[in-house]
Amino acid sequence: MLPGFSHEDPEWIGTEKPIFIEGKWSGYQAVGAGESLKLPLPLIQEQIDAYAYADPDGETTILTTANELLTMTKDGKAAESNGAAYKLASPLQEYEGTLYVPVEPLERMYGIRIAEQSPEGSVTVLKAGSTFRTASAVDGGLFSSPKLRSEATIKAPITSDLQEGAALRVWSEQDGWLYAQTDEGRAGYIRQGDVKLGQEEQIPAPEAVPTAASQEWADQKINLAWEAVYESRPSPDVIEEMQGVNVVSPTWFELKDGKGNIRSKADKAYTARAHNRGKQVWGLFSNAFEADWTREMLSDYDTRSQAIRQVLKEAKTFNLDGINLDFENVYTEDKAPYVEFVREFTVLAREAGLTVSVDVTPKSNTEMWSAFLDRRALGETVDFMMLMAYDEHWASSPEAGSVASLPWVEASVKRILEEDKVPASKLVLGIPLYTRVWTETEENGETKVSSSAVGMETSQRLIQENKAKKELLEDVGQHYAEYEEDGELKRIWLEDAESLKRRIALAQHYKLAGAASWTRSFASKQAWEVLQTLNGK
Repeated sequence: MLPGFSHEDPEWIGTEKPIFIEGKWSGYQAVGAGESLKLPLPLIQEQIDAYAYADPDGETTILTTANELLTMTKDGKAAESNGAAYKLASPLQEYEGTLYVPVEPLERMYGIRIAEQSPEGSVTVLKAGSTFRTASAVDGGLFSSPKLRSEATIKAPITSDLQEGAALRVWSEQDGWLYAQTDEGRAGYIRQGDVKLGQEEQIPAPEAVPTAASQEWADQKINLAWEAVYESRPSPDVIEEMQGVNVVSPTWFELKDGKGNIRSKADKAYTARAHNRGKQVWGLFSNAFEADWTREMLSDYDTRSQAIRQVLKEAKTFNLDGINLDFENVYTEDKAPYVEFVREFTVLAREAGLTVSVDVTPKSNTEMWSAFLDRRALGETVDFMMLMAYDEHWASSPEAGSVASLPWVEASVKRILEEDKVPASKLVLGIPLYTRVWTETEENGETKVSSSAVGMETSQRLIQENKAKKELLEDVGQHYAEYEEDGELKRIWLEDAESLKRRIALAQHYKLAGAASWTRSFASKQAWEVLQTLNGK
């Protein structure tokens, strides 16, 4: 077969400072050179860190890793790393509407390596963890001089005529052909016999440092109980009720406006008693379920920082061990800003020695309560994710039913593990310690449904007082009872020792990080006895 002699120029010819990644043109250009070299933020987001973030003001770019929060302001050499001053060799700048990030922090934080052909020429980005082989072209004579071709066949057009000894990076092999690239950036296929292979090189990835939380909880399950705190603070004496619980999470902090200011109901006596009984305290921080405040707070780095600083100050003042983030009723359009907020929060909280957990609902298309949650991104960020696996049938549900039937709970767990790739070692199963008493009445031939939430002891008392018969529904995983009162049908799917045993067994079957119960005041003494079996007691 005679070789092809036609030539084909790559599409980037004529482009100033084209950027190449793993042998392919990225479609982007760099600006500057040497210490002032910069890469466009969209390229960084696509190829290096999907969570590299530009604030809506167009002035600030934020990079986050597990342990560092770097903020850069446009045209200013001053930056901050975890709140401390950080000097940039070259500033964040905007060109033709795109922000360009200096390469020095990118190399340090993400382990990438930059190869510049010349101050005016191509830029090759070698990603952390990528592997290639060095090689040089071999001249075999007039009719076998080394060439790069657009496809792995001698009939394909030539993309580059090579000189003997030309340096190459080889990225892959295909049927005796190598896919290689010159320092200039020209890439294509070359016959294996036309190169002299050198050594394999791998760009080292930054060392993954285990978080303190992952090490601390490696050998025990989280058994958390939320403490709902309203206007009056609960007495520290309630700590004595929660036998077997190793973390308490009181609902102490919430937004009070869109400026990042918070309201606190924290109590040093409660923390002291919990610590004295060997329990950690993870204060819960909510958005007060105020969507507009949340949007305003999330929209700007300064307001996010204001909220973070205040919560961390409270955590230090009240000697907390962790923070539990519980944001609900959030606009779906605020999904990305919420992820950014959680990433910023987590870095600084870890630096302060705190464990960070985030609450999520089961996956659904419900706007404001589920669709805004990027569970995969949140799972990559925080130490633990609490799946609030309840309210299958909610307070105003059009039909009566279980708050959390076991098959529904299991399906919710599996979706997050399988679809969102949240590790089981991070996922904590949220368990309801309440149920709903459903009232059904007939009006004009239609069944009208209403409900009220009750705790475990109240539901058992109602059944006893009304001499209702309990029936175990295996398909639901709960006892069920019904009775009539004043001509109305009352229906209850019970939370009791039997349902809790099955929920604990489910958490153990999927090797989850533990369980979290809502809420302490709804529990019976029997609940604590069952829940402590989570850790084999």
